[in-house]
Amino acid sequence: MATVIIMPKQGQSVETCIIASLDKKKGDTVNAGDVLFSYETDKASFEEESPVDGTVLEVFYDEGDEVPVLDNMMIIGKAGEDISALLQEIGSSDTKDEPKEVAEQAFVADEKSTSPVAQSPAASVSTSGQTQGFISPRAKNLAEQEAVQSSQLTGSGPGGRIIERDVQAALENRPKLTSLAKKVAAEQGVQPQTVGTGLAGKAKASDLAVPANAVYGVDYEEKKISNIRKLIARSMHASLQNSAQLTHHLGADARRMLALRKEAKKALEEGKVSANITLNDMVCFAVIKALKKYPSVNTHFLGDSIRYFNKVHLALAVDTDRGLMVPVVRNADDLSITGLSSQLKEVAGACRNGSISPDLLSAEAASFTVSNLGNYGVEMFTPVINLPQSAILGVNTIVPRPADLGDGVYGFVPYIGLSLTYDHRSLDGGEATRFLKQIAVEIENLELDIF
Repeated sequence: MATVIIMPKQGQSVETCIIASLDKKKGDTVNAGDVLFSYETDKASFEEESPVDGTVLEVFYDEGDEVPVLDNMMIIGKAGEDISALLQEIGSSDTKDEPKEVAEQAFVADEKSTSPVAQSPAASVSTSGQTQGFISPRAKNLAEQEAVQSSQLTGSGPGGRIIERDVQAALENRPKLTSLAKKVAAEQGVQPQTVGTGLAGKAKASDLAVPANAVYGVDYEEKKISNIRKLIARSMHASLQNSAQLTHHLGADARRMLALRKEAKKALEEGKVSANITLNDMVCFAVIKALKKYPSVNTHFLGDSIRYFNKVHLALAVDTDRGLMVPVVRNADDLSITGLSSQLKEVAGACRNGSISPDLLSAEAASFTVSNLGNYGVEMFTPVINLPQSAILGVNTIVPRPADLGDGVYGFVPYIGLSLTYDHRSLDGGEATRFLKQIAVEIENLELDIF
C-alpha cells in the first residue's frame, strides 16, 4: 500500500515551510532513512527521511515552493502500483470548495482520452497528470481579473491543476497593471517585461511592449533571493503594514557599565568567574529590570485585547550566515547576570549552527526583543517590531558626548544610544518614553552580584 508523505509541522507557530532541496524525484527508488527533501521554516532548516522502502510515485511540490504544514508532499509505494484512487481522493479534498463537475474533470478527461488498450498502472498515473490541464474556479477568476494567461502557467495542484497560488505567483513576478493595461493585456495577450513607468511602479499600456532598441547591453545581474530572505521580507513588511510604529531615541551614560565590563573581564581572566559577561548582556539585564517596572511594555497587542506577561521572555536578534534570527530566552527575569549571559550565548550559538528549536524563534514566544548593532558602529537606527510584541529596543554604539561633570565643569562622557520602537496602538508616547528612560536609569545604576 502506498504511503503519503506530508510536510511535518515544526513548532506550534509554523504554518508553512519552503522546499530547499528535493533529493528524491518521481520515479526514484528510496530506502527507509533516505533523505526525501529538505525544508526551511522562517529560521531553521530540516530534512525529511523516508519511513519506508519503495519508489517515489508522485511529487506534489518542487524546490522553492512554499508548502502548508501537514500538506501532502509525496507518495511512495511499489513500482507500478496504481495510485489513481489515492490521487483522486487527494484531489477531491483539495477541491472541496469547487463544483463537483470541475473537481472530477481531470479524471473523466483521462478516461475518455485513454484507449481501451490495457495500460500499466504507472502509465495511467503519468497520463492523468498530463491531461489534467484545467484551472480551478478561484484561479480562473483571479487570472481573468488580472489578465494572466492561464495557458502559460504550470499547475502545482494535484495532477497538474492550476490553482489560485499559481496565479498569485505569476502576479508577484510582474508589476501591477493600470486598468487600461489590464484591458490591453487581456486583448492582445502581452505582459510587461520590466517595472512599470506609471505611478507607484504600475505598468501602463505602453509598458506592455518589449523595448525595440537597447543601446547598451544589460549592465546588471539579477539573483533570486533565498527562501529565508523571502520569509524575513514578508515578516518585516507585514509588521510595518499592520501596526502603528514610532521610534524614540535616548542616550544613557555608559561609564558605570564600561567599568563593570573591565571588572568582569579581569575576573574572567583570573578564573574568578566562568561567564564572559559582555556589554550586551548588561544591557539586556537592565532591560529586564525596566520591563518588570513597566509591565505595559512586556505585552502582545492582539487587536481587540492586550496580553500582559507575568514573566519576561526576552528575544535577541542574531546575525547568522542564513539571515537574521531572533531566538528567545524564556523566563529571563529568573536569571542572574551570569545565567542570562550563558543563555543568550547558547541560543545565539544554536542559531548559527542550525540547531535552534523553531519554537524558540517564534515572535509569539517572546514578550520583548533587543536588537544590538553597537558592534557595527551604528549610532542610530529604527528597529522593526516582531509582531504581536508591543515594542523592540535597538542598541547603538557608544559615542562620547559633552556632559556636565559637576561644579560647572563640562567634559566628554561615553553614551550608549538606545532606540525604542513601539506600537502606538498598544502604548502611548508618554509611557514609551518613561520606559526608555527607565532603561537608561538601570544602565547608569547597574549592579552585578558576581565579584
